[in-house]
Amino acid sequence: MYELRRNDFDVTNSVQVSATPAVAHAVRELFATAWPGEPFDRVAVAFDEFERLFSGRMPGYHGVDTVYHDRQHSLDMTLAMARLLIGYELTVDASRRFGAERAIMALVTSLFHDAGYIREFDDRVHHNGAEFTLYHVTRSAKFLARLLPTIGMEAWVPVSTRIVHFTGYEIKLSQIHLADSRDRKCGHLLGTADLIAQMADRCYLEKCRDRLYPEFVLGGIAAATGTDGALQVRYSSGLDLLRQTPEFVRETRVQRLEGEFEHAYRYVEPLFGGKNPYLEAIDRNLGYLHRVLRTERWPMLRRNPPLFTWGDNQLGQVRGLMLNHLRALWA
Repeated sequence: MYELRRNDFDVTNSVQVSATPAVAHAVRELFATAWPGEPFDRVAVAFDEFERLFSGRMPGYHGVDTVYHDRQHSLDMTLAMARLLIGYELTVDASRRFGAERAIMALVTSLFHDAGYIREFDDRVHHNGAEFTLYHVTRSAKFLARLLPTIGMEAWVPVSTRIVHFTGYEIKLSQIHLADSRDRKCGHLLGTADLIAQMADRCYLEKCRDRLYPEFVLGGIAAATGTDGALQVRYSSGLDLLRQTPEFVRETRVQRLEGEFEHAYRYVEPLFGGKNPYLEAIDRNLGYLHRVLRTERWPMLRRNPPLFTWGDNQLGQVRGLMLNHLRALWA
């Protein structure tokens, strides 16, 4: 079922997660299985607004220019979120169910969880959205606070702007205060969807090496000047990032997916006969990476996945910015 998966398709090779209409259609069908008859119009409008924002057609915004956190990632994550929501709703007792309104809020939040990477027109300081990496989730929350009232969801602003932080590391999860336990569970699903969609991407390894590393450089994660003035290097190259990826995945699975998020990834399994295609894809990626690291046959990582940003030659521009940033650091 998954052997011939295409580079910009989901883990089942059935939904083109680079195409907003395709994901919107798949999410609509999933939504109807749990909440038949409930209106989908606000989610549909959110998909339209997402496409406008990420394609650079929303007034005041440049469009997405981050090469790892591109349009495909957000759509892939939103599809995973829809599956988690529906699997949860169909398996828990009535007192714990989300209901259509809360599910709509969670879907809209997932669509815009990375909106904070997108630059505004009046920004004369930043040259790429990756420069916001360390605080992009806070920016996403501010965007959601502006967007939700325009689509009839103002009452959900306090919840949405909090649970979006389950996708990042800017606030300790224990410090995210939510009055309703169902909202916290939404946060668990949101953070889970973000992680499993990334790590299950068919081209996850190549994207880490070629796209995530430049974002980490521009965002001040790969290397930065410490308080003592010395240069502190966490990732020296894209290959170094790959060498550290198995440990990152292991820690993420133990600490976040199984720990803080309480094995929420299991909620996709009722939709797939008890199997978990996301974990299966993650395990395949890791198995392949271990082979590459063991043999150091780097040409084995030969996939060249399509890029879904708003501008032309975005990858070349980001690499140029990365090199300039590294030169400045070493200087």
